[in-house]
Amino acid sequence: MAPIENENELASLLETWEDTPQRTRAAFMRLKDHLAAKDGLKLYFNPRPGVTYSLRAQHVNQQKRKLFAMVDVIDDDPANRWLSVCFYGEMISDPDEAGDFVPEGLLGEDAVCFDVDAWEDDLLVYVEKRLNEAYAFAGQNDA
Repeated sequence: MAPIENENELASLLETWEDTPQRTRAAFMRLKDHLAAKDGLKLYFNPRPGVTYSLRAQHVNQQKRKLFAMVDVIDDDPANRWLSVCFYGEMISDPDEAGDFVPEGLLGEDAVCFDVDAWEDDLLVYVEKRLNEAYAFAGQNDA
């Protein structure tokens, strides 16, 4: 399992986050665990209560960028949190066009983001495939 920088703050969020019928907490845990199981990965947790809680993934081979994927918990309404999972546009494919193109949406660079506002198996599998693509890209391309 990849270590998580600021793991205590992540644990604090998870302890206080009561899941809703939409199961966004469970969806976040699934994506976090999917990332944490990968080799050669650094995970960073960046809490900004009331705005976002960001889980950022960086491949150890990356030098140019600080991450290849960001799983944000959108916290503008703590009773109704949702996820935004973003990637640099050139790192992934989106054959179903399920993501939103966001100009300069990821640390000032063009991004593709997927909104997860409820547990949907098909969407989570699709996003996990994008995580795998970005992980492989970052590991091979010094992205």
